[in-house]
Amino acid sequence: MYIFRILIICISVLLLSSSAPKDYYDGLKLSDEELLELVQYHTFQYFWDGAEPNSGMARERYHVDGIYPRNDKHIVTTGGSGFGIMAIVTGIERNFITREEGVNRLSQIVDFLITADRYHGVWPHWLDGETGKVSPFSRYDDGSDVVETSLLIQGLLTAKQYLLQGDSHEKKLAARIDELWREVQWDWHLRDNEDVLYWHWSPNHEWRMNHQIRGYNECLITYILAASSPTHPIPASAYHFGWARDGEIKTHTSQYGYTLTLKHNRGGEYGGPLFWAHYSFLGLDPRNLEDQYANYWEHNVNHTLINRAYCIENPLGFEGYHEYSWGLTSSYSPTGYASHSPVNDRGVITPTAALSSMPYTPEYSMQVMRYFYEELGDRLWGKYGFYDAFSISENWFPQRYLAIDQGPIVVMIENHRSGLLWDLFMKNPEVSDGLRKLGFISF
Repeated sequence: MYIFRILIICISVLLLSSSAPKDYYDGLKLSDEELLELVQYHTFQYFWDGAEPNSGMARERYHVDGIYPRNDKHIVTTGGSGFGIMAIVTGIERNFITREEGVNRLSQIVDFLITADRYHGVWPHWLDGETGKVSPFSRYDDGSDVVETSLLIQGLLTAKQYLLQGDSHEKKLAARIDELWREVQWDWHLRDNEDVLYWHWSPNHEWRMNHQIRGYNECLITYILAASSPTHPIPASAYHFGWARDGEIKTHTSQYGYTLTLKHNRGGEYGGPLFWAHYSFLGLDPRNLEDQYANYWEHNVNHTLINRAYCIENPLGFEGYHEYSWGLTSSYSPTGYASHSPVNDRGVITPTAALSSMPYTPEYSMQVMRYFYEELGDRLWGKYGFYDAFSISENWFPQRYLAIDQGPIVVMIENHRSGLLWDLFMKNPEVSDGLRKLGFISF
């Protein structure tokens, strides 16, 4: 069976490279496991074949047409690279690459991160992959980004546990990752010892962005890692009074028969964009995760089901929404990058929404994957897997990719198939200590 899957992958690569006709997608019928393998393989290539060559990091974006909003072919994303690191571990385990190849790439990334710009141990959102210098994300966002750093550290700690199982060379690389983890000054982002984390700090503008991180959104992992730090931890009070808003994060709202127990920022009763159920949970295992505010598995499942039910109901009447085509999350749109959700619906379906929800809704997400691959075919499928987003209403199928949307597809499909990344990340003893510190009663 494994040999057959690899043969299918090789056939698909040859066909794609020769401008495969539409009937290829209709004619080549794959089992669920073969299709999962194929999607993982091609999406993984964004972080392997498509990586920035000097740093090994994940490019912020890749446009097939070569047209970019700015000259950013060498701009790499720190958070997206955290996802990419987890994709590389997956690639080794799935034999997409050899272990030696994967370890060499991880070493290249760590070498780059050691010398790249950091501020109090915290990396910026974007870096120039050729120089390691900060590339401003916006006018005042030219310094440290503690949320993107947490997404990067989530990937690094996952890789560290994987490397600890290896030879002396791999263990040395794991020790270098541990040094980077210990150097992050999470408590610096409490500003003046306030009981809330601030997202940004700039050497030029200091706290000008003034963005407090309060839940619920994608930033749960930021507070957990900050509390788990062995060197620069934040107090538990910052989690409860800052993130959880002194208990005001709790709610009890229902849509389509599914209940949300956390109050979503900007998401209302329908929940926010679906990446909120993905980013924090690429390594953080939600299957048994519970604290005084939520059971996170139940919450993420219900968030996904509400998003799906909304698309099926399709109250705004967009073409192309149905039980096999759903999923609203942040992505490209015909008018630029947008945070799609039931309260900000622009008729755009984003493949990462349903596909990265595979652990939560495996049957429904598999239906979506099969529809995208077999029915939309080469309008939506390219060498790095499914393109970032599409709108049938607008006849809009841009051949573009974003790292932060491709990464969760590889990782969450693997967590669905084997639990690999969840198991590795949760083996970090500091994370267990941090969860206990914050009052998690099950994890």
